[in-house]
Amino acid sequence: MDEFIPFEQIPFGTDSFADNPQPRCACVLLLDTSGSMGGLPIIQLNEGIKVFKDELLADSLAAKRVEIAIVTFGPVTIESDFQSVSNFYPQQLKADGGTPMGEAIEKGVEMIAHRKQEYKSHGIQYFKPWIILITDGAPTDNYDRAMRLIKEGEENSSFAFFAIGVQDADMNTLSRISPRRTPQKLQGLKFREFFIWLSGSMKIVSNKNPGVRISLPPPQGWNEV
Repeated sequence: MDEFIPFEQIPFGTDSFADNPQPRCACVLLLDTSGSMGGLPIIQLNEGIKVFKDELLADSLAAKRVEIAIVTFGPVTIESDFQSVSNFYPQQLKADGGTPMGEAIEKGVEMIAHRKQEYKSHGIQYFKPWIILITDGAPTDNYDRAMRLIKEGEENSSFAFFAIGVQDADMNTLSRISPRRTPQKLQGLKFREFFIWLSGSMKIVSNKNPGVRISLPPPQGWNEV
């Protein structure tokens, strides 16, 4: 791979490719907001997302390179399309409805493909995007196509897919959906600790050059062993 020449450092705070030509690292959060997430789980999830933004914002380069999108399911809703960290303002999520996980995964993959095409059309370099699925249940819809999309995407290095199970999540089903990368079980409701790990991982990725192999920190302090 050709050597990457860093662009001139510019103030962050804009999503314009012309004003901020830094390489992008897209991360879409697929968040289960079904009725079973009501009460303390959804409260802790909302707090964790705020921590995610604050931790990334503290890193000037990550703040310019990482882009966050949120898709909730129960029903499937794009809460936030891809935004730079400084322009990402997470809304208070509420728990209600079922768990259309298959549809949510399809939407996330579609959004990643569309965003990558936008990067290419504007001559913007990019890192392998991340898709993070967080759920406390099992799909209430058909997820066969979602499984195929994840399998193809991982095999083609189109994105990295991470599945996180909360409380009574069906870990066997998550393992079928994500066979290449073993799903992790959240310890209790340690969303804060998970999002600190996620932001730390995104900082490591975004502070490298696109295409460079990296080692992520182990999922310690938030997952069940």
